[in-house]
Amino acid sequence: MVLRDLLRSIRPKQWTKNLLVFLALIFSMNLYWEPFDLASVGYLLARAAAAFVLFCMVSSSEYLINDLVDVENDRQHPQKRLRPLASGMLKPSYALATAILLLTVSMSLSFWLSRLFGIVVLGYVALILLYSFVLKHIVIVDVFTIAAGFVLRAVAGAVVINVPISPWLYICTVLGALFLGFSKRRHELVLLNDDAPKHRRSLEEYTPQLLEQMIAVVAPAAVIAYSLYTFSAANLPQNHAMMLTIPFVIYGIFRYLYLVHSKNLGGSPEEILLSDLPLIVDIALWVAASSVILFMYRGQ
Repeated sequence: MVLRDLLRSIRPKQWTKNLLVFLALIFSMNLYWEPFDLASVGYLLARAAAAFVLFCMVSSSEYLINDLVDVENDRQHPQKRLRPLASGMLKPSYALATAILLLTVSMSLSFWLSRLFGIVVLGYVALILLYSFVLKHIVIVDVFTIAAGFVLRAVAGAVVINVPISPWLYICTVLGALFLGFSKRRHELVLLNDDAPKHRRSLEEYTPQLLEQMIAVVAPAAVIAYSLYTFSAANLPQNHAMMLTIPFVIYGIFRYLYLVHSKNLGGSPEEILLSDLPLIVDIALWVAASSVILFMYRGQ
């Protein structure tokens, strides 16, 4: 029973966010996979996979700490009150011990894998602890902190395989994360109504109209930034073939907006990613198209 509750509390479904560490591996193949050497590629893939596993461990410890801090507030939420800690099924001491163990092991292995990677992971841990205790209560800053966490994942994926990554990709990651974050805040407001401030203080400062305006800013900004990236990034094929991936990004954003506004989803991006077939297919096609284009024009 304890193991089952711990497994639920570390939220394996949210590990999908850590797939961002593979972006650098994918978007550098045209420059660093030439000539193509299976052993070298396998080595880079193994390092990226190790980074993914370590970020899953770190983020799981973060979820446990966050649940410990928010246990009373989560009991005011119609869905989060069912979490093991909020419902009383999991003892806080078990959650704290697991969080410390995961954090200790993951940090040690991170520095063993790469000193720079370990520093990035340490920065991520510090950021999330600040978020859990302070920053999540500050309007707008709370969502920007979440976005910074996504960027650090992308940075970690680059440093662990020792490749530079285009600044455009960081910008796109920030805008995409802000889009998801503001959509999540909107869902919380709509779901909780007048009880929203009891769950999270920063929700008292938001309104659905304000969040919809913010979403209306970051969504087109993300499309424009990605489009400019496909045309102007120095590390992409010079024939601008990457522009063929733009429709996948546009569809993905439109599909997510449809789910947020028409299906009243958006509270759990990982649930959407794992359950909405059109979005899953779109992301898979985007990854496949990007990989094929970059692999075909490696060395250019």
